[in-house]
Amino acid sequence: MHLNNNLGILRLLSLMEGISYIAFAITMPLKYNLDILLPNKIMGYTHGFLFLAYCIFVLLVGIQQKWAFKTIFIAGFASLVPFATFWADAKIFKPTQLGLPSNYIAKR
Repeated sequence: MHLNNNLGILRLLSLMEGISYIAFAITMPLKYNLDILLPNKIMGYTHGFLFLAYCIFVLLVGIQQKWAFKTIFIAGFASLVPFATFWADAKIFKPTQLGLPSNYIAKR
């Protein structure tokens, strides 16, 4: 994974956002069942920041790569489904970075 361009940063954000989504879900029982608030608060802020950064970079990279609205929508929607950002990285972002064809990348 090369971090020298926006696509590389998006790939890293997709992994971090997916991990933060899982960690946030893990801290929910701590908050609501055990009344331990701090881990959920920290992960909530972290996940919120990574979610926003991911969405911004999906739009930015989508415009730079001239992806169709459908591809941008699928990549953005992946941020709402657990584990889907890992799928988006494997099926959309990585093939784009390597210059490989993908069934999920539609150009305008």
